[in-house]
Amino acid sequence: MSIDALKSCSLFDGFSDSQLNTLAGLFEGESLAADDMVFAQDDPADRLYVLLSGRVAIRFKPHDGDWLTVTEISPGGVFGWSAALGRRSYTSSAQCIESGQALSLRGADLRRLCETQPETGVVILERLAEVIAERLRSTHEQVVELLRLGIRSQDAS
Repeated sequence: MSIDALKSCSLFDGFSDSQLNTLAGLFEGESLAADDMVFAQDDPADRLYVLLSGRVAIRFKPHDGDWLTVTEISPGGVFGWSAALGRRSYTSSAQCIESGQALSLRGADLRRLCETQPETGVVILERLAEVIAERLRSTHEQVVELLRLGIRSQDAS
């Protein structure tokens, strides 16, 4: 992986060339085709993804309902962060809406990086925390809207 691919993503803004070279050795390029399932809900959570181009839908299936699109990932977005958190499985599915390219990193490699090069690992973890917090805010708003729609449809019955 070249450091130019990493430099194109805001997640890596401000990293030194030395840090980027280290990261480039950990990331792999992934080609994503439209309608491909990157990972399914409950699959083993082993990789974190950074989308370079295309679009990916993050979908969640509650046990008692239909599939919900939680968010759509655009270039520069991060998904599959269950792997970074050390979870056993993904809590949602990721499916390509538009073909594109992504970078992927094994969760175990990220955790090892945090142990061996904490100055680089901490910055990545802080940036992932920002992404996760924003996604949770967005999800909260969508759940509230779904509840509102459910209440309205029951009132109309």
